[in-house]
Amino acid sequence: MNENVGSKGIYTVGITGASGAVYGVRLVQELLKQSYQVHLVVTEAAWRVFKEELLLDTVNRESVIDELFGGYDGQLHTHDLHDYGAPIASGSYQNDGMIIIPCSMGTLSGIAHGASGNLLERTADVMLKEGRKLILVPRETPLNQLHLENMLKVSKVGATVLPAMPGFYHLPKSIDELIHFLVGKALDSLGVKHDLFTRWGKEQ
Repeated sequence: MNENVGSKGIYTVGITGASGAVYGVRLVQELLKQSYQVHLVVTEAAWRVFKEELLLDTVNRESVIDELFGGYDGQLHTHDLHDYGAPIASGSYQNDGMIIIPCSMGTLSGIAHGASGNLLERTADVMLKEGRKLILVPRETPLNQLHLENMLKVSKVGATVLPAMPGFYHLPKSIDELIHFLVGKALDSLGVKHDLFTRWGKEQ
């Protein structure tokens, strides 16, 4: 959609089957709103979460994508989870960063061990080897030792681990404000300006 519109920058976004798909949806919407180009990969488990948490009829996935992301100024490119021919699978394709939001423990494990078992894992591997931004937003609790060790592994090789832990110092009055806080922190890590929440020290 909007294939001919120029963009300010290019980001890859993955949405996996961890609870909290709304975080990924809102982040993509904000990037498109600001005229960025987005390469989106949605896992099969994430589609299940779309149905259960967002109450979307996911039978026609193209319609869901259009419903969620249509009408924005940015460019959106969607890729199948196993499309290794996608441009984002190559280190020669220039982009400004990648974020997986939310990031399941399975996807985190694949990245931590360099598995490249699907397009998300392969693209994350590309970001690490090319020294580009890779943000992982895990949403799981409690965390076992394997989860923690995998987070440490990816952190040591250059990824940023940004747990889905909304703050409360901005005095949120709704679930939307909690969502916006987390999405805003994710955008901060990507280097994208926004006004999704009131920062500490600013008037409420």
